[in-house]
Amino acid sequence: MKKTIGFIVGLFVLVSCESELTNSIDVDQKPAQIKIKGYSSPDAIQIRFNGEPVAINNQNSYIENIETDLLFVLDKGESNLLGIYNNETGNELAKYKITYDNSDDYKDINFFNLPGIFLNTYAVKPTVNLGKVGFVFLFPNLGEFSNSQLDNLKGVLKRENGAILATFDKIGKENFSDLKIYNFFSASAPVFLELYKPGTTEPYAGSDPIRVKIIQNIGANMIVLQETIENGNLVIKGDVDIADYL
Repeated sequence: MKKTIGFIVGLFVLVSCESELTNSIDVDQKPAQIKIKGYSSPDAIQIRFNGEPVAINNQNSYIENIETDLLFVLDKGESNLLGIYNNETGNELAKYKITYDNSDDYKDINFFNLPGIFLNTYAVKPTVNLGKVGFVFLFPNLGEFSNSQLDNLKGVLKRENGAILATFDKIGKENFSDLKIYNFFSASAPVFLELYKPGTTEPYAGSDPIRVKIIQNIGANMIVLQETIENGNLVIKGDVDIADYL
């Protein structure tokens, strides 16, 4: 009888230890996967995870289309640092602090790196039929100088004579707007994008109309809007076309 009791106690201790170990792994560690997809031109970049270069196709620096999956284990209470750097200068372009608690926010990391501009998004050139013009817009630094708290804006694209070419209901910070297409009409005439608060005809900042002069190219136009300050005044520029690099 004593042997039986001893066996049962021993079995209980063993099961308890295994349960404690399993629970410890479940609670304190978990696997993580980050899908990284980006583009860089003309500069090569390097991705570092906790200070160590990430090899992609056996290379520690990469250019143009960049894609990889990063697999690792997350420990509760610890941070993992993922950084993107200019390979030539070593300048940090972006940094992501990944923890046990926030890992779901970093399942996908997309970026687009051009001289003087880094976007936390991935760009795919839209298809536009021959003889047509297509526009998409992105406004990554919306609010930086205007102090606007809006996440997205309404945009109306017009000809110089005021004729409306297209209306964009949502031009935001993180993703390109929906594609709008119209018939090509001139290789030299500019078009103008007017920016409003969503669902209104009220300028998104200040009281004066906000018009951005944009050069139209036949085919796809992927314009990155940028707030700047010139002579103390807010100016919106639209002279970066991602489509030129794709």
